[in-house]
Amino acid sequence: MTRLKIAVVGVGALGRHHARILSTLDSVELIGVAEKDVEMGRSIAEACGCAHVTDFHDLLGDVDAVTIAVPTSAHLAVAGDCLQAGLPVMVEKPIAGTLDDAARLVDLADRRNVVLQVGHVERFNPAVTAAFGQIDRPRYLRVERLSPFAFRSTDIGVVHDLMIHDLELVLALVDAPIRSVQAFGVSLMGGHEDSVQARVSFTNGCIADITASRVHPEPRRVLTSWSASGCVHVDLHTRHLTSYRPSQALLSGPSPLELAAEPGADIDDLKQSVFGKFITVHEPDISDSDALTDELQHFADFCHQRTPPAGRRC
Repeated sequence: MTRLKIAVVGVGALGRHHARILSTLDSVELIGVAEKDVEMGRSIAEACGCAHVTDFHDLLGDVDAVTIAVPTSAHLAVAGDCLQAGLPVMVEKPIAGTLDDAARLVDLADRRNVVLQVGHVERFNPAVTAAFGQIDRPRYLRVERLSPFAFRSTDIGVVHDLMIHDLELVLALVDAPIRSVQAFGVSLMGGHEDSVQARVSFTNGCIADITASRVHPEPRRVLTSWSASGCVHVDLHTRHLTSYRPSQALLSGPSPLELAAEPGADIDDLKQSVFGKFITVHEPDISDSDALTDELQHFADFCHQRTPPAGRRC
């Protein structure tokens, strides 16, 4: 297989990891990085064994694809020029700062017949992959994403910064159009919203409650799904998944309440048997694979094989 020649535009907090990982993939040849900060760009380029330029346009004629990790406000200009050049693009989330800009990028990608993948890295979290295999037609979803203030991504609010990960997951899990959205948010640090609570209702009756805050003492990333087949709880931070399902004893009866009503029933014993006898608990092993590596490999595979990219619906 011919190695995919690729460039990274923007090697700040996240883009430097794009460059580091891409330089190690067997199917990829990292040609160069584009970074206006000369000292930073040269340092990353030297570490990754590639060229450095300050203007990304200087690399477009030498590569087969581009990944972009610049501030959201620059996504339309940078991704737009790369797409116009006929290059497949992976742009970090959010795709753009406004719906109009996002639509322009999607339309341009469609007209140029090139891939536009959005970097929703949480989709490649192995705990999420495991959860998707266990969640079946959710009726209610509750998602929390809390983080200390990082003093980055200040050109956007917490919805575009953090909640968008969970909006993408919810849209992937619920196979129905959105009926309504209710939300409340506050700005704590100034400029944009820093804490938001949203409720998304779907036409099939499913409801998703989503909380995001980037001003919180400790990080927390959890998703819980309830459906007719049971409950799935996944800690996206620790990569721990627990599923709860009704056992055959519970489904076929008699119920725990019926047993408790029998003469001489041992209530303490029934309490101890709720989880195990009546509700089965499963905690599967989760892969220790790196989500960003898997995401970048997914993009490279698409460019090679035209497999469907993930993440653009959000």
